[in-house]
Amino acid sequence: MTPFEVGFDDGDPTRPYARYAVTAQLGRAPILPGLSTTVAGYNGLFPGPTIRVSQGTRTEVRIRNGFPKSGLLFPQAIDTATHLHGSPSLPQYDGYANDITVPGFVKNYHYPNTDRASTLWYHDHRHLVTAQNVYSGLAAFYPISDPFERAQLPQDEYDVPLMISDALFHADGSLAFNTDDDKGLWGDIILVNGVPWPTMKVKPRIYRFRVLIGSIGRSYRPTLSNGDPVYIVGTDHGMVPVVQPVSSWRQGTGERYEILIDFRTFKAGQSVDLHNLSNKNNIDFANTDKIMRFQVVADSGPAATITSIPAALDPGPVPVPDAAQGGHSVMDLTPAMAVARRELRFDRRGGQWTINGITWQDVEASGFTELFANPTPSSVEEWTFTNSSGGWFHPVHVHLVAAKITARNTDDGEPFAWERGPKDVFYLGEGESVTTLMQFVTQPNGQGKYMIHCHNLTHEDHDMMVQFAAGNPTDNDPVTSAPPVLDTTPTGSFPPVYLPTLPAGT
Repeated sequence: MTPFEVGFDDGDPTRPYARYAVTAQLGRAPILPGLSTTVAGYNGLFPGPTIRVSQGTRTEVRIRNGFPKSGLLFPQAIDTATHLHGSPSLPQYDGYANDITVPGFVKNYHYPNTDRASTLWYHDHRHLVTAQNVYSGLAAFYPISDPFERAQLPQDEYDVPLMISDALFHADGSLAFNTDDDKGLWGDIILVNGVPWPTMKVKPRIYRFRVLIGSIGRSYRPTLSNGDPVYIVGTDHGMVPVVQPVSSWRQGTGERYEILIDFRTFKAGQSVDLHNLSNKNNIDFANTDKIMRFQVVADSGPAATITSIPAALDPGPVPVPDAAQGGHSVMDLTPAMAVARRELRFDRRGGQWTINGITWQDVEASGFTELFANPTPSSVEEWTFTNSSGGWFHPVHVHLVAAKITARNTDDGEPFAWERGPKDVFYLGEGESVTTLMQFVTQPNGQGKYMIHCHNLTHEDHDMMVQFAAGNPTDNDPVTSAPPVLDTTPTGSFPPVYLPTLPAGT
């Protein structure tokens, strides 16, 4: 076997196994009319190739850094660290910010895919340059499916990933990059799957859209132009127990919401737009209130399998690996189960973005021993996130775990209607606090260190990130346990194979 065919032990060698090869490289994209834009993407694409996986199928994703020795937005070479956002990966495969792959090297990432069906995504996480690397194109979808999700939600052409982002461009079509004194980036052009304000042809059916915000700093409040509701059927980590109709919802970087839109009452030729109402302290421009258009065409093809909007959803039992370690369904967690209660305060001090007064620079200076917390594996804890930073919002991401939002400092103290499902990113608006419950279930032999950070990627880079350890912090060192190696395979050894992932007209 070559080094790229070696499996990994997750306690069950009989589980199915799949391998993928992806190269991070420069490519050209026709984003603006009549112009060509250089992107730095997976396989040179933006978004990168979608990897769809069935629950229980382990994957090995070989990610080669095929960038040149010079950069794209800045002169320095593009180093990478790939994070599968939402995966309970071992620390050495989690995209730790200092686990760096330089050009000409390759790393094999191992993913268990044992969780329930959910919309994951993979993106760059290299410390200090995460914002510019993701903005340049290093982002892609990674949906996991299971029998319960397939039976209850639209599939195939009626299951559409939508990555919403924004960008700035120079007159020649090249990407411009301005993070406004380390506060964030707000572009004047809205992109959906890399296309400015696209029109998608849809049939008069019920569609499911996996909405991901891939922007660096902008948050969104999407709404349909005709006032119809959308139906929240999934959050970051899978299906919601009770389907929530909402007229709009608030969504920041890294958050995923799965929504249903019912086009059955539309006639061919009619259209409806997805607008953006925006949120506090965004910087808006003339057309950032528009996202995309849906244009209805004549019905065709086989009968739909989903013919009504469900009122409730059944995510199925706790996956076997988690149940064997005492894992609960995240939405079944209660405050009485918590063995510890902790608070993380997101602030701006002395021109720095901090968490409890700590930055990632402090973590590095400690030799990576500085920990926010060290929960026991399988324990349940209550974490409260508070935004004390003034006029900024923070989408906060905790690696490894999904959580249940139990309270907000709103008038009624309840989570918003759209976030009543398992989450791994928590939108902290100005002056807001969010209380969550989470259980620290790890893989077998999977103890070690994981990151907590603001997913405004400019804030993350400067330097709003800390870490915790689930169990023994010295196990599975995220930098040395599975280091990248020199790529000795010839160019073209792993030709890309693309399967249909989006319907025509997207």
